[in-house]
Amino acid sequence: MNSQYPHHPEACMNRRDMLSRMGTGLGMLGLAGLLGDEKLLAADAQSAAQAMSYQNPLAPKEPHFPAKAKHVIHLFMTGGPSHVDTFDPKPLLTKYNGKPLPGGENLRTERKTGAAMASPFKFQKYGESGIEVSELFQHTAQHIDDIAVIRSMQAEVPNHEPSLGLMNCGASVAVRPAFGSWLTYGMGTDNQNLPGYIVMCPHGYPTKQAQNWQSAFLPGVYQGTYVDTRHTEVEKLIENVKNSKLSLEEQRAQIDLLQQMNQAHREQRGFDPALESRVQSFELAYRMQMEATDAFDVSREPKNVLEAYGEGIQARQILIARRLVERGVRFVQVFHDQGQPWDSHDDLEKSHRRLAGQCDKAISALIDDLKRLGLFEETLILWGGEFGRTPTVELPKPGSNQGKVNGRDHNHYGFTCWLAGGGIKGGQVYGSTDETGFKAAENPVHVHDLHATMLHALGFDHKKLTYRYAGRDYRLTDVHGNVVHQLLS
Repeated sequence: MNSQYPHHPEACMNRRDMLSRMGTGLGMLGLAGLLGDEKLLAADAQSAAQAMSYQNPLAPKEPHFPAKAKHVIHLFMTGGPSHVDTFDPKPLLTKYNGKPLPGGENLRTERKTGAAMASPFKFQKYGESGIEVSELFQHTAQHIDDIAVIRSMQAEVPNHEPSLGLMNCGASVAVRPAFGSWLTYGMGTDNQNLPGYIVMCPHGYPTKQAQNWQSAFLPGVYQGTYVDTRHTEVEKLIENVKNSKLSLEEQRAQIDLLQQMNQAHREQRGFDPALESRVQSFELAYRMQMEATDAFDVSREPKNVLEAYGEGIQARQILIARRLVERGVRFVQVFHDQGQPWDSHDDLEKSHRRLAGQCDKAISALIDDLKRLGLFEETLILWGGEFGRTPTVELPKPGSNQGKVNGRDHNHYGFTCWLAGGGIKGGQVYGSTDETGFKAAENPVHVHDLHATMLHALGFDHKKLTYRYAGRDYRLTDVHGNVVHQLLS
């Protein structure tokens, strides 16, 4: 400590700084001479400061090529909805109900299954396309001509955690950034007063928790912001969104002072991604106080809009998703509930009817609403779970189910999801499962293919949206994925 000059920048020096400067001072003199000879030194302090200037990582950016889609709403039916009970009818299951399936094939899933189980739900054709949809989603089916149903989806394993990792982050095991993180990294966001990537899940976290929306090796500013939508008050929806002790002016003065201190730290020690992410989080938290209250307050919607979405948490959070996209948020993910609610190992008819009833009307209203606001053509909607379910009944097993013999096991061999909105050609069914619904048979679509196709609709070549880490260029689709051009408009 230099007590004679207490305010001088060098007044405080720890032992590590002292040893570093003593040991490298002569070397730096020599290096300065070499750089000067090659005209590589900054001309003056101003240009050096400009070289250190910081660019907002969430500023809007142009994709690789012109795109129709600018936003994503992912309606995640966590737990695995049954495709053969929703969007992939299989009459053969009715014929063989309670009997072994033809051929005796029983693909290995997570648990032991038995005879064929007919769907307890009726299917009918909708729209000009005549696509069959279950009674569970009769409201959503009114928009079937806007929807591309993919009946040949494939994952890798019949377990929730790795399949959630694959669907959200493109990797079953390794820690990788989420789709929303990749998108905000590539495109930034249109509204600097709200996070670019928002995740909603009522009552707590889904299975695999925050790993579903992690930024991993991407800068932390691209991680999803979690909101518990069981609450209606913005102070409970977003913890600490408001400061009860300081005014906005006082907070601004604090943040400005902190920015000056961080800038001094940056100039002495160089760029630190972790520090920059923390700085951005402070700035965003300050700005959110003014805009989040409005974005999450659905009571400001007209009565006819509220009635169209219906009542309940699902209706409210799907309406919030529209309000966020309307305000420029890039990626909005809507989990149905905490845990894995669609995981119907028992009482499938009862649970699927209840769960679909909570969101079907709101999904239909969402599509209507986006069209009304002119946002449908620039908003890409994805509906689905992490896998499907078996066409055969799950057999009782101690500790695994309640032994009711009226549910289905996990099935990653073949399942359904659907796309609608920006860049998607609606009114079509792509691919198919076999006649029992056990596995993808025609035009299989791996999750990597789904991601590649969605990125294409958003204006990105999935092979070129990369980030350098640990000596290699990583991407959402790893070394896999093919764009399914038939799905694109």
